Amino acid sequence: MANIHDLRRDYNLGELKQEDLDENPINQFNAWLQTVIDSGVSDPTAMTIATVSPDGQPSQRIVLLKDVDDRGFVFYTNLGSRKATELRENNKISLHFPWHFMERQVKVCGQAQPLPATEVARYFFSRPKESQLAAWASKQSQPISTRQMLLSKFDEVKQKFSSGQIPVPKFWGGFRVIPHEIEFWQGGEHRLHNRFVYTLNKTEQDSPRWQIQRLMP
Repeated sequence: MANIHDLRRDYNLGELKQEDLDENPINQFNAWLQTVIDSGVSDPTAMTIATVSPDGQPSQRIVLLKDVDDRGFVFYTNLGSRKATELRENNKISLHFPWHFMERQVKVCGQAQPLPATEVARYFFSRPKESQLAAWASKQSQPISTRQMLLSKFDEVKQKFSSGQIPVPKFWGGFRVIPHEIEFWQGGEHRLHNRFVYTLNKTEQDSPRWQIQRLMP
């Protein structure tokens, strides 16, 4: 194995200046996301989400961002999964977009709110049939002894819904993460990285505004 403590490189692909930032972090995020999509990288919307168990144990996993606007960041999941279970107890959540190949990262902190059934259904019916069947077949995060058992369950639900529309499972849904903090990170030379954090000013209840602050790397 290589000496990993010797693995290092320079970060010099770009700069990030406060005067170049959009005053709305969602607009700034969408601009960066579009650049990632245009690059052709696989899974440009992949993000790590972190939740916390009732005993304080953090847990992370990668999911796909499925929508983003001024209301927040959207993802879908089995409502019996570990992340959904933990969010019911503590809806505080963190998202992380690791766009290393562009020397960029985005971190989002906020609260997760369940999506309404109409929005869940609209997305579910837009998915490929195989993905709809997989939602029925998998009791996400639950133990299973063999992969063959999972495949057998998939075949079972495939036969069950062989004709007609596949209904939305009651145990399947989504969350919208309403952010109060969004940080943008751009690699810089000599490890002098550029970090800017948008923080929602909650004191202005009628018209909350985002404040931008540069952070030390």
